[in-house]
Amino acid sequence: MARIGSLAAWEQRLAAQRRDEDRLARERRQREKDSERLRQQEHLAERQQAAEEQTAEVEERMKALGEVLTSVLPLRPLTFERLLAAPREPGFDPGPLGSALPAPDWDDFAPVAAAGFGRFIRAGARQAREVPEARARFEAAQAEHQRQEAERRRALAIAKAKHDRKLTEERAKAAARNAYVTGRQSAFAAGDPEAVQWFAGCVLRVSPYPDGFPREYQVAYDPGSRDVTVDLELPPRGVVPAVRGYRYVKARDAVERVPRQENEITQTHERLVACVALRALHEIFGAIPAELVQAVALTGWVSSVDPSTGAPVRPRVLATRAERPVFETLVLDAVDPIACLDGLNTLVSPA
Repeated sequence: MARIGSLAAWEQRLAAQRRDEDRLARERRQREKDSERLRQQEHLAERQQAAEEQTAEVEERMKALGEVLTSVLPLRPLTFERLLAAPREPGFDPGPLGSALPAPDWDDFAPVAAAGFGRFIRAGARQAREVPEARARFEAAQAEHQRQEAERRRALAIAKAKHDRKLTEERAKAAARNAYVTGRQSAFAAGDPEAVQWFAGCVLRVSPYPDGFPREYQVAYDPGSRDVTVDLELPPRGVVPAVRGYRYVKARDAVERVPRQENEITQTHERLVACVALRALHEIFGAIPAELVQAVALTGWVSSVDPSTGAPVRPRVLATRAERPVFETLVLDAVDPIACLDGLNTLVSPA
């Protein structure tokens, strides 16, 4: 009977053990499922965020393109004073060279003193021998410290001299630049054609455009008619994003482009070209007084490729001439740019 009871107890323990193992296995599988679900959720969130961030970049680009004209209207016109250079004069930073090296401390070299009277007696000879040795090491460390300190001071002096030379060069460059600008300003005030032409070019050069915009131009000035002639490279169609945004497609686990319609790209580019032309006119009229400039004639071209030959070409896409009295009546932050150019009798290429 005892054996039967022992067998029954063993089977009960075995059954309990199997139940515990099954429970632990279920819990492990559940944890794995939860972990996998969490990983999938994190992956989905990351991909979705990537799509949203790329879409935001496209939207920010489109916003910048849409504000090419209006963004500069509140800005002050360029002046000769703003062309003056201020030398960069950063303070001298010696870095580690500015800190003296710590001098050797005798306590780091001195032999450890003996403890107790008996030990003191026995250690006398050892102390007599070790103290001179320690003193020699200490004096060697002092000599090395002096050598390193002398080297540090030499390196510090060299670095300071190099910094001073650079400051002197920067100041000389700024002085030369400012003398040149001041000379141009005097000639400009006297109506010198070359100075007026130079300053009109500066107006176009310093104007801040979005990344990727071409910055090539040519300027001429006729003092007799008080006309400025500008030949300006306009942004190509490719500056307009070819996508509206990005979306995450879960079925393919991919962030895919949402294409922009061709007619929208064309319309955006046409408006952008008009804005750039009006902006150039606005900036030149604003920076140069009426006694020097009464009209601006602007021709705009784009860099392209002839599809029939593959050769680079520069087709002219628009030509306009604005008289100051007419242009100054325009409310540029309220006009339709294309209609505004039409009102100025602008010739636009069918291309």
